[in-house]
Amino acid sequence: MTQDDEPASQGALSNAERQARYRARRLAADGSPVVRYRKMADRRSRPQRWHDAVAELLALQAEYAAWLDGIPASLQGGATAEALQAVADLDLDALAAVEPPRGYGRD
Repeated sequence: MTQDDEPASQGALSNAERQARYRARRLAADGSPVVRYRKMADRRSRPQRWHDAVAELLALQAEYAAWLDGIPASLQGGATAEALQAVADLDLDALAAVEPPRGYGRD
């Protein structure tokens, strides 16, 4: 224990003194304060989020189909190829055709 960690002999520490010592210990421990950022709020409407999600799924499906096309012949019967084939066989056109309701009389 250092002399700074010991309470003053005059009596109890004030809140400001206690807080100053706490901050000094925290800075000495890791050197820099921790900065935390909040996640930005998603301001898109539900229909826009739906369309963005469907577009992302279609893009991923195209990537998986390209991966399946490039897989070596020795791995065609494996679990990876079967999973890629299952993703490529999904019919996402039905999802793309759905128009979600706008709600609250804005139809």
